[in-house]
Amino acid sequence: MKIAIIKYNAGNVKSVEIALERLGVSSLLTDTAEEILSADRVIFPGVGEASSAMRYLKERSLDQVIRGVKQPFLGICLGMQLMCQYSEENNTDCLGIFSEEVKKFNPDVIQLKSPQIGWNNIFDLTSPIFAGVAENSYGYFVHGYYAHLGMHTIAKAAYGMNYSAALSRDNFYGVQFHPEKSAEVGSKIIQNFLDL
Repeated sequence: MKIAIIKYNAGNVKSVEIALERLGVSSLLTDTAEEILSADRVIFPGVGEASSAMRYLKERSLDQVIRGVKQPFLGICLGMQLMCQYSEENNTDCLGIFSEEVKKFNPDVIQLKSPQIGWNNIFDLTSPIFAGVAENSYGYFVHGYYAHLGMHTIAKAAYGMNYSAALSRDNFYGVQFHPEKSAEVGSKIIQNFLDL
């Protein structure tokens, strides 16, 4: 199986590569359209800032490549947020794969510190990507922005309010937490994605 990891100068790629290796799967880090479109699965990870990430994608026409992917596609953290319509982070128009918008946590409203860093449970799991994952399992989160609940929500998390822990539309999936850092639960989710 050929796994393409999209290169766009966002962090956290190495931990995704290692998580795949633990499952016996090799991957290729690439920003080449041909390699992305010919892969069996595509992973779009990222830790970073929305506007600079979108600028990098557009400069290389990767925004159009991503929208044209037909095989199973998984966005992680910033990757999922960039798949949404819009992000409040530096007023960024994103890929528009999901209709949900990305908002900034307001510590005055949620009565909690931002960013959220650490383990949090995920619930209302409604997708094959969560097959064999128990309700209220824990994922590892690091984020100051969140995707609101909407028609593409397939899992929720709560941090002073409910928000989308995962989104899905057609062959596209996104998770706000880091499955590559979420122990056995995360490994199961990645394996489910590979098995789609």
